[in-house]
Amino acid sequence: MKEKDEKTYSISELSREFDITTRSIRFYEDQGLLTPQRNGQTRIYTKRDRVRLKLILRGKRLGFSLAETGQLFELYDADKSSVTQLNTMLKLIEHKKAELHQQLDDIKVVLMELVTVEKRCRETLSNAQQKNTSS
Repeated sequence: MKEKDEKTYSISELSREFDITTRSIRFYEDQGLLTPQRNGQTRIYTKRDRVRLKLILRGKRLGFSLAETGQLFELYDADKSSVTQLNTMLKLIEHKKAELHQQLDDIKVVLMELVTVEKRCRETLSNAQQKNTSS
């Protein structure tokens, strides 16, 4: 039996665990974000690959691009003290928050415009219905 740190995973195990397709996992591999070992055609994913996959999916949920996630992985691999990685992460978070605040402002404007258009439509419809009943 293997030690806990030596646990490996198949692509189908990771696919089931994270509820994503094996094609997605292969795509992340093609992008250089995952580097499974190979046994012939069989991919063998390590605990490190599993953690990276979890971080990729979390980053996507938070709105980070795969390139941004890859940049963080590269920084971590180069600087195990993670000071550079953390500083870069803080900059990415600051940028992402600014983007989201802008999107929120844009959504609020669109919602106000929709309320105005809806009100006009209802008034026009009401006027049209009153004309039809009085004719």
